[in-house]
Amino acid sequence: MPISHAPVSPPAIRAGGNVRWVICALLFFATTINYIDRQVIGILKPTLQSELGWTEIDYGMIVFWFQAAYAIGLLACGPVIDRVGSKLGYTAAITLWSFAALFHALVRSPSGFANARFALGLGEAANFPAAIKSVAEWFPKKERALAAGILNAGANVGAIATPIVVPVIAINYGWQAAFIVTGMLGFIWLAAWLAFYRAPERHPRLSAQELAYIRADQDDEVGAAPIPWRKLFGHRGTWAFVTAKFLTDPVWYLFLFWLPDFFAKRHGLDLKTFGPPLIAVYLLADIGSIGGGWLSSALIKRGFGVNAGRKLALLASAILVLPIMFASTVSSLTAAVAIIGLAAAAHQGWSSNLYTMVSDTFPKSSVASVMGIGGAAGAIGGMIMARYVGQVLETIGSYTPVFVWAGGAYLVALLIVHLLVPNLDRVAALRSDDAGSR
Repeated sequence: MPISHAPVSPPAIRAGGNVRWVICALLFFATTINYIDRQVIGILKPTLQSELGWTEIDYGMIVFWFQAAYAIGLLACGPVIDRVGSKLGYTAAITLWSFAALFHALVRSPSGFANARFALGLGEAANFPAAIKSVAEWFPKKERALAAGILNAGANVGAIATPIVVPVIAINYGWQAAFIVTGMLGFIWLAAWLAFYRAPERHPRLSAQELAYIRADQDDEVGAAPIPWRKLFGHRGTWAFVTAKFLTDPVWYLFLFWLPDFFAKRHGLDLKTFGPPLIAVYLLADIGSIGGGWLSSALIKRGFGVNAGRKLALLASAILVLPIMFASTVSSLTAAVAIIGLAAAAHQGWSSNLYTMVSDTFPKSSVASVMGIGGAAGAIGGMIMARYVGQVLETIGSYTPVFVWAGGAYLVALLIVHLLVPNLDRVAALRSDDAGSR
């Protein structure tokens, strides 16, 4: 009698090294520097207004031009990075934004600062498209969300470090020194990036075993040609990402630009006292960034498909944001910090998986382009949010409608994502059609 044998699964490939995690650490520090350079002007706003005689309209114009450049840069940088690669793209981006950060120390007029912020926005826009493209190149699918969560945590570290470090520099050496010191951080990072970063196939420190581990579940991505930029808009995955960013990125901008005002209006805090609550919120956001990425990676390692793993993590994040609807109704500062911190953590967990969804549904050669389009949509949503929040506060003087809107945005976004992309399938057919039409 013949003996039947059950099919034998191929042996699991071991990592065989940690070079990819050094790359992830570099991406983490780049994102940290990105947020430090972005937030310096907000910390120094009272000093600059006092010394240079700015009005609130002047400051609003300066912020507006940064946001406008950020949206423009996100649209423009994606195709460029997809063509020139992560190493050169990141090099150009951080060089531009670091010089722009230094330039702040040389100007005095509102128009001069607006020009500096515009250049800063153009350079900083390339950070996340280049970083997520690097993750797609250096990590297998099952680890991408965790890697994205770690680099995304750099945003929160930057948000924590800036109000700690910048006042010390400004008080002891002047506000110009704050721009100079923080601007120089980018050039220090650039030296490490140029010395260490290579494509996986050409990296001298990467073992053959670790390369095989990285490539184990992405054979279909190797050698794929970029999808023409105009054709990305014909793909549902692009619109899923764009819609999700447009609806949920404004919540993060709400945290960055309006939390001090909320704590002042609702809990009577001021410049000397709202530091600890803000630090607590961003520390929780750090945990959420890494935890959200870990969750979907853990689900996939335990046998869930990529579609189920990513969307379950997105659903968990969306549910955890819901309590923020009550943030303005609680009288306890501790409770408010806990609720907002949980929402910030959930947002970062959401973002880690949303970023990774792009590398799940597009070839590596097009990841930066899609990231740029989605990021621009998020920036535009943030500009609309700022007008909305101002109008609400002007008319009724309460954050309640704002937080209700923020709490529901993620479930709406997830529903739209699922309707547009019910399965996170790779766009192999589309890629083939595009390649054939060149």
